[in-house]
Amino acid sequence: MTDTLPGALEDIKTDFTELGLKDRLQLLLEFSNELPALPAHYAEHPDLLERVEECQSPVFIFVDVDASRTVHLYATAPAESPTTRGFASILVQGLAGLTVDEVLAVPDDYPSDLGLTEAVSPLRIRGMTAMLGRIKRQVVTKAAA
Repeated sequence: MTDTLPGALEDIKTDFTELGLKDRLQLLLEFSNELPALPAHYAEHPDLLERVEECQSPVFIFVDVDASRTVHLYATAPAESPTTRGFASILVQGLAGLTVDEVLAVPDDYPSDLGLTEAVSPLRIRGMTAMLGRIKRQVVTKAAA
């Protein structure tokens, strides 16, 4: 299944799985600090963002698909929720600039492949899995429009 991952997601997975448990948590914290800010036109219209209800923390996402079928993903999560924010950042960075087909081909269980299941609660992993599912659903909707 590894060969089906787009480059950035494969690199992220490798970075996590090659580290010990404590260092994986540190890397997740680093991703948390790297979540890109929302562009002004989305920050000014929070109604465009969809809440990921499965997450304990308030996480919001927005997907845009341009004319070349390239996916643009935006997310916001509170700084006081570094685990959730880190997961959102992994998806934003890992899916950035991919095509519709590449995003839809990402395995639904990708979050479980990061080697964090021993470090964070199953509820957090389910939250990241839900983020990926909502992203895919929005990609399908936007690509069809």
